[in-house]
Amino acid sequence: MIAMQYNFVLPADYDMAAIRERIATKGPLLDNLPRLVFKAYLHAEQPEHAYAPFYLWRDEEAMHGFLNGPAFAGVARAFGWPSVQTWTPWHATVVAAVREARVATHSSAVIAPYSALSELREQEEAYAQQALAQGALAVVIGFEPVTWTITRLCLWRDAAAGPATPGERRYHVGHVSAPGLTSA
Repeated sequence: MIAMQYNFVLPADYDMAAIRERIATKGPLLDNLPRLVFKAYLHAEQPEHAYAPFYLWRDEEAMHGFLNGPAFAGVARAFGWPSVQTWTPWHATVVAAVREARVATHSSAVIAPYSALSELREQEEAYAQQALAQGALAVVIGFEPVTWTITRLCLWRDAAAGPATPGERRYHVGHVSAPGLTSA
C-alpha cells in the first residue's frame, strides 16, 4: 500500500462553498476506482482555507495511474501543480463505516536521527489502536524516510475524540470514496 496527499492552501477570501460543491460533484466519480482503498476529500477553513485530499492506494501502480490520468490533470488545472507527498503505511485500518466520516485529524512528526525505528513503530501502532478504540473509522500511519517523518491520519464519524493536540490539523470530510474497502 501507499498513502498520498496533496494540499492546496487557498486565499483567505476563497469561497469554500465552491470546494464543497466540487467535492459533491467530483467525489462520487472515484467511488469505483480500481485499486483505490479510499480517498478522503478533506477541506478546512481554519487556520487557513485548504483543500487536502488524502488517498490510500493498493499499490504504487494505482497511484501512478491516477497521477498520470485526466482526474489529476483536472485538479492541477483548477488549483495548480501541487507537491504530492507519499508515505509507506506502517499501519492502515479502514472500518466498514468509513463512508460516514465527517471529521479528520492529521498530524506529522519528525523522526529524531538514530531513533530506534522498531520502537517508534510499536508506539505508532499503540497510537493507532487507541484511536480505533476511541471510534476512529480509519487510521493510517505513514512512514517517510527521505525527510524522516511520520504522518497520522484518522477519520471520525463526528467531532474527534478529545481536544486537538499540539500540531494536529482538523479537517471536514466532504466525501469518502472507498472502493477497496472490502479488501483493505
